[in-house]
Amino acid sequence: MAYRNDQRLPLDEGGGPGPVLRLSVNPRARRLSVRIDARAGEAVVIAPTERGLTQAVAFARTKAVWISQRLAVQPKGRPLEPGQVISLRGRPVRLEAVPGAGAARLVEDGAVIRSGGEGEAYARRVENLLKREARDTLLERTDHHLRALGQKPVKMSIADTRSRWGSCSPHNRTIRYSWRVIMAPPPVIDYLAAHEVAHLVHADHSPAYWSVVERLVGDHKPWRKWLKDYGGALHAVGR
Repeated sequence: MAYRNDQRLPLDEGGGPGPVLRLSVNPRARRLSVRIDARAGEAVVIAPTERGLTQAVAFARTKAVWISQRLAVQPKGRPLEPGQVISLRGRPVRLEAVPGAGAARLVEDGAVIRSGGEGEAYARRVENLLKREARDTLLERTDHHLRALGQKPVKMSIADTRSRWGSCSPHNRTIRYSWRVIMAPPPVIDYLAAHEVAHLVHADHSPAYWSVVERLVGDHKPWRKWLKDYGGALHAVGR
């Protein structure tokens, strides 16, 4: 059976109910792999080519028990509402409501976010503040790493991607980040910026690429592991 990029199919080869596989072709991938998309509640099967998806699906199905277990323990959604405690740059921040429709703002030395609005309007204002914080921080760290590598400026954008924390397009010099990384500790944020900037030098994940990342931030493995271990909780915020 021929598979195609972005196709979805059941983990169970018999087509029964249960976890879903999402197929993804990534030319930069060096091997077949499976990762958990916490936000979508799917297992993403990755192959370097569309032809390789057949083998990738077979590989994923050998990991059916692991995939089911990982999806079963993914964090549940945490609404952005008054009384909720979220993190900002790795520090706990309490959400509070104030009368009116004012924009969200950081107060009490960054320990509290106060915002007007109710329901979805309140959540939207808080999310907009987090996006602004993400833009400012990631722009600063991106520029820092660009200078370290002698690279010219890039066009940077902030999004709420379904799974990837960032992406880089060397041919048009654009970098996109998930705003949710602003909830992670500063070294994780810095690692993500270095990860994407390094793709301007090497578009793959070869040893030469990782040597550039290491040059920028030192030992990157703890920060990669942090995103793997705790990223699902960040994707659950506001869901």
